[in-house]
Amino acid sequence: MDIVKKLTEEFSLLPENMTNIVTLIDDGNTIPFIARYRKELTGHIDDQILREIDDRLNYLRNLEKRKSEVANAITEQNKMTAEIETALSNAVTLTEVEDIYRPFKQKKKTRASVAKEKGLQELADLILSQNGQNIEEAAKQYINEEKGVNNITEAINGAKDIIAEIISDDANIRKKLRNLFLKNGVITTKLVKTDKEEAATYEMYADYSEFIAEIKSHRILAINRGEKEEFLKVKIEFDKDFALRICGAGYVKGDLGASVYVKEAVADSYDRLIFPSIEREVRAYLTETAGEQAIKMFEVNLKPLLMQPPLKDKIVLGLDPAYRTGCKIAVVDQTGKVLDKTVIYPTKPHNKVEEAKETIKKLIEKYNVEVISIGNGTASKESEMFVAELIKEIDKEVSYIVVSEAGASVYSASVLGAEEFPDYDVSERSAVSIARRLQDPLAELIKIDPKSIGVGQYQHDMDKNRLDSVLTGVLEDCVNCVGVDLNTASYSLLKFVAGLNSGIAKNIVAFREQNGKFKSRKEILKVPKLGEKAFTQCAGFLRIVGGENIYDNTAVHPESYENAKMLLSSFGYSENDIIAGKISDLPLKIKAKGEKKVAEECNLGVSTLNDIISELLKPGRDIRDSLPKPVLRSDILSISDLKVGMIISGTVRNVIDFGAFIDIGVHQDGLVHISEITDKYIKHPMEVLKVGQPVTVKIIGVDVKKNRISLSMKGLPKNQK
Repeated sequence: MDIVKKLTEEFSLLPENMTNIVTLIDDGNTIPFIARYRKELTGHIDDQILREIDDRLNYLRNLEKRKSEVANAITEQNKMTAEIETALSNAVTLTEVEDIYRPFKQKKKTRASVAKEKGLQELADLILSQNGQNIEEAAKQYINEEKGVNNITEAINGAKDIIAEIISDDANIRKKLRNLFLKNGVITTKLVKTDKEEAATYEMYADYSEFIAEIKSHRILAINRGEKEEFLKVKIEFDKDFALRICGAGYVKGDLGASVYVKEAVADSYDRLIFPSIEREVRAYLTETAGEQAIKMFEVNLKPLLMQPPLKDKIVLGLDPAYRTGCKIAVVDQTGKVLDKTVIYPTKPHNKVEEAKETIKKLIEKYNVEVISIGNGTASKESEMFVAELIKEIDKEVSYIVVSEAGASVYSASVLGAEEFPDYDVSERSAVSIARRLQDPLAELIKIDPKSIGVGQYQHDMDKNRLDSVLTGVLEDCVNCVGVDLNTASYSLLKFVAGLNSGIAKNIVAFREQNGKFKSRKEILKVPKLGEKAFTQCAGFLRIVGGENIYDNTAVHPESYENAKMLLSSFGYSENDIIAGKISDLPLKIKAKGEKKVAEECNLGVSTLNDIISELLKPGRDIRDSLPKPVLRSDILSISDLKVGMIISGTVRNVIDFGAFIDIGVHQDGLVHISEITDKYIKHPMEVLKVGQPVTVKIIGVDVKKNRISLSMKGLPKNQK
């Protein structure tokens, strides 16, 4: 297989671009580096597509490797034929390759292998030939009590076992049946454990069936979990008569004589060998596909969550709500440094509301607190009511926001949390995390296992290695997209910079602590274990604020510094003009002269030229600043305040296969079902919505007892694009 050619066709790219991408990957370049600094070579492919190409490249290489292994194994048995070579060459999946190899694979003891040991292969071949010979008469010569063949019936049954395995090992039959199962098969479920309270979770699957081709991914994952917890019995159903005709098509040659035995072998092969195997394969395929969809959803949700705009230059009070143990408080300054911590008891069973108010008022006054960040866990509603009431009693302008505290406890109990705050207990660390994740979501959430952040569905049921790989890719893309301050970043943030790892990141922090702030990007070459190759990959994503070189506070790569200087000087500018903001007319001058001509004069590609211009115009810019800011509140709504027909603003909290959960300022998120997102047909909510997106919604249902809120976005002007 010409892998580059196949990738070119699959991704609809120019052959030279795909060749360059594969070469860059093989040379050890990271995806963020390729996406940002090799645009001319790749044809401007973004990091997400590059990761898909990388995944597919690995799959195709593994496929070719397995084909070679199978071909060698068959050749060693002296059984290779032109037909098998062609089949292997044409195989496009690992499953097809394994189907081809199945007849030649060393098997454990089977009924067919036992029959062969008894010398019944020739009788099986005779039956399969269906040449009109009397099989009962022919079977007499295979009776051998020493080998365990005591009579004609045992001889014929053994021969049928051999035929059944031959049919089962037929790659064409398996491929055809597998495709038909996926197209026309039905998955059915029965609720088998009804005496437990948890059974209500699987009520809709009590007596359920759906075509395999139509079932949604989230239903597959729900069914799998129900089966794992032994609440559901799951089966795959398919038209058996039709399946038997397919199995027998190349083997049964009539209705009389030996053909009767072949038909019996076909039925046995299907019932005992083929159907159970295909059922397992189909279930595995459905699980894998559903898992990939769930991982994709996690990926799509995680990126905007991490890329939420930071609330800069604000002193924040973090409040980790609780009942009996009290609400933990942490005040952090504009850089995230902890200024103070304490605990208050405004909730039951203590209800020390006035005392708690006095404590918070003093902290607000002492540290000039502007925003209160409240975790959305246990006792969040009561804590929010307390804060809303408190705000009304003070003259200073203070607002609050309820943030997702998903993963805060995981961070607090982690090795990283203990390293950062060795003298704090777990709940105190949580309060700090809740404050900081408002100030800089990316820098704080990067410390937490993405699976604990709470924007996925069934994430604990997925392939852990695959999920970790995809989510690590998201973390890398986000960190490198934003850039990292080399002089303030924690090692937990630095380790996701292209070309770096945990060890080098720790070395950077240690070097910084020992030698003081880095004055230039080049200085990191002094860091132990950070060589030229790692420097090339990471340098453009590291920022130095107020350093010796203005370019060090931009995404301009050091390899292009001289080109950038050439660009400026050709239009009469200097680096000082960048600092003074005097190059705003540079784009107009370039346009007048011609982009292509300027790029050639500066030895740059047009894409790189445009990237450099954008960085020089706004050195130190944070791309997150252009995104919608978090919605701060000063008052509270209760679910009992909601009425059908109300129109209210909200923020998307989580996008799932069947809709999205919206934070509308009450303790319980509302659900907008996929059918209520837009009047237009959409296959998936992520076509319209993403985590962190501000939306306008209408209340269409409120169930106070069940704590459920139903929402609609249809026909609301602010949601129209």
